[in-house]
Amino acid sequence: MNKVAIVYWSGTGNTEAMAQAIAEGAGGSAVLLAPADFGAADVAAYDVIAFGCPAMGAEQLEEGEFEPMFSAVEGSLNGKKIALFGSYGWGSGEWMEQWVARCQEAGAVLQSDEGLIVNEVPDDQALDRCRDLGRALASW
Repeated sequence: MNKVAIVYWSGTGNTEAMAQAIAEGAGGSAVLLAPADFGAADVAAYDVIAFGCPAMGAEQLEEGEFEPMFSAVEGSLNGKKIALFGSYGWGSGEWMEQWVARCQEAGAVLQSDEGLIVNEVPDDQALDRCRDLGRALASW
């Protein structure tokens, strides 16, 4: 069973609901963390890291808390197993495509080249996909 960190930021609660469902799927091997509680020095302590952030503004990561943390850990992701998730309310999910490309350039090993995105409030089907992701991360 992998030790899984789920590091997320949520403004409306949608991405938080996704994070909680991922943790539920991962079982006791997962810990939920806010961006302020995670840094580059923490990357090595986990087998897998799931990063969650909704699309903000013009389809970008949240700039006040999440982006500074992610920029700080980005250089430590080479060879690290990660997953990306988040919610969005407009657009096509371009922020996730850019985020995936950014992680690939950093050398991260992505669980999915698409990330897990949900439009608006996650429904039961979306939460089931989050739980499935959690189970996959725990055994990856």
